[in-house]
Amino acid sequence: MKIAIFGATGKVGRHLVDQALERGDEVTVFARDASKLTTRRHERLKVVQGDVLDPKDVEQAVAGTHAVLSTIGHTKTSPKDVLTEGIKNIVAAMNKHGVRRLVSLTGAGVRDPKDDPKLVDRAIGSLLKLLQRALLEDSIRQARVIKESDLEWVIVRAPVLIEGEKKGGYRIGYVGKESGTRLSRADLADFMLKQTTDDTYLHRAPVISY
Repeated sequence: MKIAIFGATGKVGRHLVDQALERGDEVTVFARDASKLTTRRHERLKVVQGDVLDPKDVEQAVAGTHAVLSTIGHTKTSPKDVLTEGIKNIVAAMNKHGVRRLVSLTGAGVRDPKDDPKLVDRAIGSLLKLLQRALLEDSIRQARVIKESDLEWVIVRAPVLIEGEKKGGYRIGYVGKESGTRLSRADLADFMLKQTTDDTYLHRAPVISY
């Protein structure tokens, strides 16, 4: 399978790249700074260096692929709307080149109608609004852009992420229902990759956790 990975130099993106290559995929990684890639040379690896806010750069990575995975996030120097504007460019490029499957990462703080938040979940949500309002609002707008597209999308929501080996024994649910507070980045990458071919969670936004 030919896949494009945005946010490939991030902590989750690095796991995605390694696991996709292990799976046998042809991988195009999109990075603002290719020197930050932990895996730079592989016969099935193509590197596109560019800015997710530049539609032409984004198109270079999307063209010719079968699925797109996005783990783009905020950095100290990125604009406050980088998630929203970046995903707009990704969706536009996918529509232009006939790529249908989009798997995008966001935080569990982005709520879904299927959620049933408990007191602790509401407390965490209030804390996010207080401490990371710009990120939360951008993430909510990003999810809205994806949901309003006609793509085959899966929004993967994650709790607090930790380092650790891929176990495969994670739960798939919604906030307050079959959801925990932690997950390893390796297991998150495992679930995201599976969504490139699995239709179980199509047009849904599950929370993945231990």
